[in-house]
Amino acid sequence: MNLGIISDTHDDLLSLKSAIKIFNERKVSHVIHAGDYVFPGVVKEFKHLNGKLIGVLGNNDGEKFGLLKNFQDIGGELHGEFCDLELDNLKIAIYHGTSNKMTEVIISSQLYDLVIHGHTHRKRDDKIGDVLVLNPGCAHREFPNIEGEIETEPSIIIFDTTKMSYQFIRL
Repeated sequence: MNLGIISDTHDDLLSLKSAIKIFNERKVSHVIHAGDYVFPGVVKEFKHLNGKLIGVLGNNDGEKFGLLKNFQDIGGELHGEFCDLELDNLKIAIYHGTSNKMTEVIISSQLYDLVIHGHTHRKRDDKIGDVLVLNPGCAHREFPNIEGEIETEPSIIIFDTTKMSYQFIRL
């Protein structure tokens, strides 16, 4: 099964439309969004997605009721700040990453096969113990990372659950 992984769209509809096109071309069954949609209308774009949207809230997601309503309208699942789920026999944790300490606690718990986070706007692919940790980076074009540096390459991840392999894709 192919999963799409995206985070930190921050209202960038152009990049989001590109991501959705790639997710559909790669036949992803689920897209995991690690938060920071910002404007609830962003979620409506996912109605064009052939798979199911599963997401968590980020630190810039103030309009929680609007986000929840739009998730419900498209048949998606919004899980608050943290979500753990099982897909294709993989235990997956999703957390935006607002607290670096909390992110590291989730990873060091070794309860999950895959931990997905965002927030830093930096790509990450680490294997820590038995846990694969992925951050797709920022999906927004030219958005500063947490150090204030401009990230110029918005990206997503396509993750193959059967091969436990993944690919970063530039938008």
